[in-house]
Amino acid sequence: MAQVSTASDMTVAEQRDLATALGVETPGDGAITWELLAGQIEPRSDSTFASRGDAIRADLAGRLDRESLERERAAIADEIGRLPAVRDAGVPDEQHGLYTAVAEPGWRLYDHLLEIGFFESLDENLPRFTADHVETTTRELILTDPLSSALDDVGFDESEKTALLVDVANNDERLARWVPSNQIPAGVEFETDTVPPLHQRAMGGALLWIRGLDRHLWQNEVLVTDDLLDAAVRYVKAMLGGLFVSATAACDLAGDERFTDEQLTAAFTAGSAVQIVSQEELLHTVFYVTDEMRAPSELR
Repeated sequence: MAQVSTASDMTVAEQRDLATALGVETPGDGAITWELLAGQIEPRSDSTFASRGDAIRADLAGRLDRESLERERAAIADEIGRLPAVRDAGVPDEQHGLYTAVAEPGWRLYDHLLEIGFFESLDENLPRFTADHVETTTRELILTDPLSSALDDVGFDESEKTALLVDVANNDERLARWVPSNQIPAGVEFETDTVPPLHQRAMGGALLWIRGLDRHLWQNEVLVTDDLLDAAVRYVKAMLGGLFVSATAACDLAGDERFTDEQLTAAFTAGSAVQIVSQEELLHTVFYVTDEMRAPSELR
């Protein structure tokens, strides 16, 4: 069965950039991992992160269905574990098949969060992405032991977990283009009232791109290479990893209470950041098939 890794495109330079951003001294030629970083980063008290996490807890108290959240979180974990079989199946043989099924638990989670006003609460209580906010998010994430263990349990090894950190820490400029709906400046060319909250766009967008893979790969089978299929599953795993982070934070909010308020803020921020970066990478790597990427034409 094929091995699926979210870390395949992570370069040594990106790992070094991550460590440098966090002020961590790196070993001469060793890999930068979540575990290594967790052993060197000193906790920092951040009253802003704590107050935002506390505000989210207060705002959503009593609204979350813990049983539903835990069920869908477990189902997302199952889909992560099923990805090697999805890759082995190759090009889907129908327009609504392999990847549609992979996205189904995420849609059920999304619908519950949408119903209770979860996304609006995050827009109200979390700031837009800035370099400082992203750095603090990464620091808090690394120190969140329950989350690190949860990612271990669903099949993310150290290099894959580190790739998720890279997606957050090294993309502050890209993430800054995603603005909370209540902070979109006046005078833009569209109706701001119809723009969903940022974290809703992140999760819903990721799920739409996953679901769209069935049709895209099926329609373009003659163009599809093994490299494209590998990339598709790699970015799907990353998006599901981000979704799993968000679901884990939601479960904590609903009653687990293993995260500090700072860590809760970081987990919701990071979960959306990973989904944003990975869906954009999927778009440019798998949906935009250039002549250099496509399978050779039989007429050539």
